Amino acid sequence: MNKLITITGSSGFVGKNLKNKLSNKFEINELSIRYKKNQLFNFKSKVVIHLAGIAHDLSGKFKFEDYLNSNFELTKQVFDSFLESKAEVFIYFSSVKASSDEIKGILTEKNIPKPTSFYGKSKLAAEKYILSCSLPKKKRVYILRPCMIHGPLNKGNLSLLYNFVSCKIPWPLGAFKNLRSFCSIDNLLFIVEQLIENKMIISGVYNISDDKPISTNKIISLIAKSQNRNHIILNFPKILVRLLTKLGDKINISLNSKNLKKLTESYIVSNKKIVDAIGKKLPVESYDGMLNTFKSFEK
Repeated sequence: MNKLITITGSSGFVGKNLKNKLSNKFEINELSIRYKKNQLFNFKSKVVIHLAGIAHDLSGKFKFEDYLNSNFELTKQVFDSFLESKAEVFIYFSSVKASSDEIKGILTEKNIPKPTSFYGKSKLAAEKYILSCSLPKKKRVYILRPCMIHGPLNKGNLSLLYNFVSCKIPWPLGAFKNLRSFCSIDNLLFIVEQLIENKMIISGVYNISDDKPISTNKIISLIAKSQNRNHIILNFPKILVRLLTKLGDKINISLNSKNLKKLTESYIVSNKKIVDAIGKKLPVESYDGMLNTFKSFEK
């Protein structure tokens, strides 16, 4: 039995964790690739997991062409190579941003994709190409759309909140009530393992998230709990906060309209389709996974 798995982009946070998780059962082939014209790959593995590409560019240095080359054209090459190979399973890591950068209500796979960012548009273009191709028998293809992934030692965007709480400054945005979906790395690894091993899970697009969304206020409390203390959350009037953010827009401080939106907007993702397909409960509860992440920061 072929137990070889190819992982592109294995040097990133998800790739490293996948390698560590799957290496107990499979032989891992790490493939470091970038987009070049007219290239194909000779896959000898049973499974191809495609992670390589450009993620969110906070520096603003990448153009739309860069996103298309790394997230669309490279994915086409990898997927075409998979179709020509004897590999049986293809797992493509897309993003919920391929569906929408903003959500009203709950995001499901039935939502009509309307991404606005270069990142989301390039990911959606790759998805459309994969879905447009005829799939040979015995091959399975999964397009995963994870929301914000977190786990031990991966601070990411959560590091800003963690650093704020660590300074023991009262949280001033308690009046804003929101809910955001996150994805524990342990739940993500569990899902990927199930997709590889369970041939009954049908090919398709799947949103990936933990079971319950979490409010920013709850995240603040969990960070403080990971540090074995309580944290003060203040409920300043929203109108006062918004006036302060307009001032922040003019004098360029961290409390500005852009950051207020990030911290207080809702982004709820349904994981019902993937959970139903697997037929098993996700191993990590939403609050427990987030708390474990924050405890790792302290170490």
